[in-house]
Amino acid sequence: MVAKIEEINSVKKNLSFDVPWSDVKKELDSVYRDVGKTAKIKGFRPGKIPRKVLETYYGDQAEDRAVSNLVNKFYWEALKENNIVPVADPVIDQKGIEKDKNFAFSAIVEVEPVIEPKYYIGLELEKKESEITDDNILAKLEELRNMHSTLENIEGDRGIIEGDFAYIDFEGKLDGKSTKEMSQENYLLEVGSKGFVPGFEDQIIGVKKGESKEIVVKFPDDYPSKEIAGKDVSFSVTVRDLKKKVLPELDESFVKNFEKYESLGELKENIKKTLEEENKDSINAELRRLIIDKLLEKNEFEVPSSLVERQIFSMMIDAQRRMTLGGMDPEKAAEVSSNLHDKFKNEAEKIVKTTFLINSIAEKESITVDEKDVEERLKDFAGKYAQDYESLKKSYEEGDRIEHLKMGILEEKTLDFIEGKAKITCIENLEEK
Repeated sequence: MVAKIEEINSVKKNLSFDVPWSDVKKELDSVYRDVGKTAKIKGFRPGKIPRKVLETYYGDQAEDRAVSNLVNKFYWEALKENNIVPVADPVIDQKGIEKDKNFAFSAIVEVEPVIEPKYYIGLELEKKESEITDDNILAKLEELRNMHSTLENIEGDRGIIEGDFAYIDFEGKLDGKSTKEMSQENYLLEVGSKGFVPGFEDQIIGVKKGESKEIVVKFPDDYPSKEIAGKDVSFSVTVRDLKKKVLPELDESFVKNFEKYESLGELKENIKKTLEEENKDSINAELRRLIIDKLLEKNEFEVPSSLVERQIFSMMIDAQRRMTLGGMDPEKAAEVSSNLHDKFKNEAEKIVKTTFLINSIAEKESITVDEKDVEERLKDFAGKYAQDYESLKKSYEEGDRIEHLKMGILEEKTLDFIEGKAKITCIENLEEK
């Protein structure tokens, strides 16, 4: 039987089937023979139950099995005969079996896009470059001072000012009802860090140790939890304790916090080297993002919605994992991540499109990844993270991560190729001045 194939779009097809009653009857007969071998009906011996009796007791079950068998048989035959490779399970539409009538069903299936990549040779790109300055080094030193700072009691009877560290109890109420997610005791808050919902920290400025204050905060319209987004929440806040941050002096004694440096000058040199490496990586990453944006702009094509949904789901799971690691209640993290679907959609579609486009360019230019590439990459990882190479390789193999690693290497090699063929103009990054 030949399936009727309709192109819904470039990555979606509708396969229509009309199975003759003779084939349907043959399948039903086969199913009832199998059912009869194991059916248990009072008054009849297994294997000797009349067909009419089986239809009475097992009719729905037999029909469902026959439908499943028919759909699978003709669907997969059609895929093979028409060289169709689906990227996800089909969407089946069928109305069931009617006696003496053909069995009709349809299957909507998504396939990979057929891409003829173009305009990837000779891309005109601007590469922003910047140098590491003394100010950058001093800023990093300030970060290190903050990391080694201490919290000390505040003398006198003054209220909170920006930069203070306050130990607070707070209870949030929505429509008069207290919620666990917006209540906590002895929470350490750096006032002015913007770590809370906008408006919260501003309203506790001036509150003294031991004092309480009632405040109202309007949550942003795009807040992840829909039940709170855009609403006013009242908070009862009590300041338990108040401390200030004290930074260590930036002198030779400060270097004693780091075993590997003998002097402040040596520390500064290492900071400069690290910042230069980070700056180089940042510039290259920005150039790669620009290349991808240019490629997608010049190569328009559709991608299967099922793969976009799969990518969105992966991003939601990752967001949930990061929120849980950050201390959020697992159930709440699951709820918040489930509300991020639409927010992730555009980025997910971009990721899927990028993968297809890069793979098509790699195929056209005969760019491949071999075992040597994988070995070198794993050795780089082992050296960077001070791990044993064989153990790292084993963990990648047992975790089925080798293919994912190969995909990453292929993308890098392909982008290297495109960058090497591009017309790049280096410009000073004025934004950092």
